[in-house]
Amino acid sequence: MNFKIEFATKWSDFDPNRHMRHTAYNDYAAEVRVRFFAAHNFSIEEFTKHNIGPILFTEETSFRKEIHLGENITVNLKLCGISENNERWKLVHEVFNEAGKLSAIIKVYGAWIDLTKRKLTVPPKETESLFLSAEKTEDFEIIPMK
Repeated sequence: MNFKIEFATKWSDFDPNRHMRHTAYNDYAAEVRVRFFAAHNFSIEEFTKHNIGPILFTEETSFRKEIHLGENITVNLKLCGISENNERWKLVHEVFNEAGKLSAIIKVYGAWIDLTKRKLTVPPKETESLFLSAEKTEDFEIIPMK
């Protein structure tokens, strides 16, 4: 399943050079992740119910084309990797400008954390199907557990 969201950018997304500031790209990618989780029946309320949350180990952004003041953007989500127990995951977001040109690629490596123990945790059974329908990248991998 192709998961993407279109956004109307806002004034605060831009810098004095009149192009999107670098951290705004990552903010939109984070919003897409949260919306993806919610669309797959694991909303913020479910995080709270199970006392877990998503965390990131790494976030890497590659910029390709500028996004200018007033442009709408589209941001997608693809699954790049998952551990067998669903504890860890790698996602890729592609950000497209209004003309449909690839503007940035954001790669994140994350996991689930128990918010009381402050340690990584295997997510509850309700998350088993969370990534099943996600579009996979060509280099999709099973993340080895250490």
